[in-house]
Amino acid sequence: MEFNKMEALLEKYFEGETSIAEENELKNYFSSSNVAPHLEQYRPLFGYFTEAKQQKPANDVFLVSKKRKIAWLSIAASILVLMGAGTYAYFNTDTVKESKELGTYDDPKEAFVATQKALAMLSDNVNVGIEGVQYLQVYEVTKEKVFVE
Repeated sequence: MEFNKMEALLEKYFEGETSIAEENELKNYFSSSNVAPHLEQYRPLFGYFTEAKQQKPANDVFLVSKKRKIAWLSIAASILVLMGAGTYAYFNTDTVKESKELGTYDDPKEAFVATQKALAMLSDNVNVGIEGVQYLQVYEVTKEKVFVE
């Protein structure tokens, strides 16, 4: 009678219709010593789960969490930024000193020539502006001739 019940449970198990309690009953039956000879072929299927529970992994697996990876990446990025800022500050201190010294000449003739160049460039730019204003004056005169009130 018990064999018929186990056969019915096996059919339900292979069709995926068993409950947890029925599956535990099958595991207990196949782990016992009085299994029917024609059902002996299913013993390794249900015995596997009990054997797998008893096995321990051979070596421990070390897993690094994503939070830990992000923490290390952020630390490395901040170190790189600090090194970059330090390198920039170290190599650009000389240029800052040089820029403070611009505009001073020891030789008066050299200063006079540099001043003449600067004033000539200023004069050219002012003359371009004056030409534009003269063009506007011609436009105003022409406009007054055309649009007489």
